[in-house]
Amino acid sequence: MKQCPRCNQTYSDENLNFCLDDGELLTAYAHEPPPARYDDDSPPTIMLNESRVTNPSNWQAPPVRWQPPQQRQNIVNRPFASPAFVQSRDQTLPTIALILGILSLPLICCYGGIWLGLPAAVLGFLGMRNADSDRSRHGGRGMAIGGMVLGVMSFLTSIVVAIIALIAR
Repeated sequence: MKQCPRCNQTYSDENLNFCLDDGELLTAYAHEPPPARYDDDSPPTIMLNESRVTNPSNWQAPPVRWQPPQQRQNIVNRPFASPAFVQSRDQTLPTIALILGILSLPLICCYGGIWLGLPAAVLGFLGMRNADSDRSRHGGRGMAIGGMVLGVMSFLTSIVVAIIALIAR
């Protein structure tokens, strides 16, 4: 026999596990020993009457207040904050200098170091100067150095090739 702990109604059907009136879990009748449910001495489960409200429907976001530019800059520089807009640094001059420096190397025999190497060296110098003066706006210092070195090497080699060609005539 089983009994409902809430309404104290008894049921003789052993296959019935819940009270037919209020749905409460039936327990063994008082004069019968309760069945062993747990192998360990764990505490019983606590049953709550009502569930907690974890996602209220009337929730509103806190209002966003205007902040001066210095305070907004500090918010962006926090280590785990995600800024809304990240501006990339300008690398145009170093990129062009590196491309011209690379292209001037195979064209040394055609005096390409003069008409490609010299602009590569100048643009590399300008890109390196920009990157050194304002690191927040300009980047690509390594590309600028590479373009400048390749440009100077191909320019000097083209001058040497031109002088040897004039002497050979």
